[in-house]
Amino acid sequence: MQVILQEDVLNLGRAGDIVNVKEGYGRNFLLPRKKAVVADTKNVKQFEHNKRIVVAKQQKRKGEAEAIAAKLGQLSITIGREAGEEDKIFGSVTTKDISDALRGEGFMIDKHDIKLEAPIKQIGIFDVGIRLHSEVNGIVKIWVVKK
Repeated sequence: MQVILQEDVLNLGRAGDIVNVKEGYGRNFLLPRKKAVVADTKNVKQFEHNKRIVVAKQQKRKGEAEAIAAKLGQLSITIGREAGEEDKIFGSVTTKDISDALRGEGFMIDKHDIKLEAPIKQIGIFDVGIRLHSEVNGIVKIWVVKK
């Protein structure tokens, strides 16, 4: 029996795969639990149509992310902090601080999408990576200055 998987099934395949299974497994387990549908011509055509729509949406999102990455590459943000000797700041600059500064510039970037290995604890210029899409990353220049 050929079925189209609607979701990932352990040791069988990923969502969207067309796989051969035994009649009983398909009829008694996969189909009633809506984990798969029978791979007849109607369902295969519907699946291909849905797949084209999803791919088009992903390409659109990727294009939008690339445009945002280009804008972020030209942007530099200044964050002021109190500093002591040897340009060490009191506290640190975290992903939340960077996210808030980006919001002030009009970019709605979640703090979890900002790639910062460790909080910034010194005055200086830092390049910070930002994940915009699964395939697109941007870089923004952060200036940490004395208040």
